[in-house]
Amino acid sequence: MTTLVGVTSSAAIVFQAARAVGARPAEISSWILALGIGIGVTSIALSLRYRAPVVMAWSTPGAALLATSAHGTPLPEAVGAFLITSALTVLVGVTGWFERAVNLIPPSIASALLAGILLQFGIDVFTAMRTQPWLVLAMLVSYLLCKRLLPRYAVLIALAVGTLLTALRGSFHLDTVRLAVAAPVFTWPSWSLHTTISLAIPLFVITMTSQNLPGVVTLRAHGYRTPVSPILSWSGLTNLVLAPLGCFGINLAAITAALCMGPDAHEDPAQRYRAGIVSGVCYLVLGLFGATLGSLIAAFPLALITAIAGIGLLDTIGGSLATATAEPATRNAALIAFLVTASGVSVLGIASVFWGLIAGIGAHLLLGRPTNPSDTPRKGEHQTTQYFR
Repeated sequence: MTTLVGVTSSAAIVFQAARAVGARPAEISSWILALGIGIGVTSIALSLRYRAPVVMAWSTPGAALLATSAHGTPLPEAVGAFLITSALTVLVGVTGWFERAVNLIPPSIASALLAGILLQFGIDVFTAMRTQPWLVLAMLVSYLLCKRLLPRYAVLIALAVGTLLTALRGSFHLDTVRLAVAAPVFTWPSWSLHTTISLAIPLFVITMTSQNLPGVVTLRAHGYRTPVSPILSWSGLTNLVLAPLGCFGINLAAITAALCMGPDAHEDPAQRYRAGIVSGVCYLVLGLFGATLGSLIAAFPLALITAIAGIGLLDTIGGSLATATAEPATRNAALIAFLVTASGVSVLGIASVFWGLIAGIGAHLLLGRPTNPSDTPRKGEHQTTQYFR
């Protein structure tokens, strides 16, 4: 179930990310193969090593970043960015700098960046209604109803409803679906300062703050004291090896990992590591048949793919906005980071997420700590001062 939930909610975004950097069908299949192998091997090995459900996943926010900000980036340069991100992950893992590195960016600004990146996916759910209103509306309504009754399966049921309606209308092109084993396609990397700034660094920041950090919190919340640095090191090394095949980012899972850590996985918490192993095996199978997954997604109409990608991210968008605006002291800086990122503005050819990060941190510093006690708002006053932490 962990693999099924993870894939149905984000596979479409991975395909959009691959297409954004010019990947062809064979290369897209290679991406799924590399991601499946990387996630499968690390989930199995780390779960066995630590006897805990260490569940890995691909970086959905990272895929969203690529899909929205990497258009026109040559595939070799994108692979170069994946390698830089992987190397940075290994570095913070080996040195134990993870907590300090994450703390350099206020959580509210990190959440605002993620919300800005994902906003377009949420908007696209409703713009897709221009072409197929009843299909998208039926998927959205089924999702909302299931959020009340069967929240765990809401995205999966929305996809099932969309698939059924598509088949009934004859828009599901089953003749294009083929059972095929994915083959690795090696892409020789290249590097540029532009891609490093606009893609590699934001991809690292987004993955660490919006994926690995919640993954650690999920482990701790379920009572697992698994060491974090070795997990980061091994995931980074695995990503480093598989990046030329299209592995753009593997990291600790959070939401889907929770499925492997609850009583449904096993009554005994000490035995729940087996769920992490099973999840890893499922990802290995998924990677092996990456070409089949590619042809299956290509068989769906574009409106369905667009809708399921946005619906699957609604919770993430809402949670990111809530975190970004939760603290009045950091709200203005986070809002600036969100708006700049969501605007899509590009300066010097560098994507908006980088400028959102710069603008957000700049506002955070400018609205910093009061210089003396008299600057602190009195009781009853509206607080507008930003406290720098």
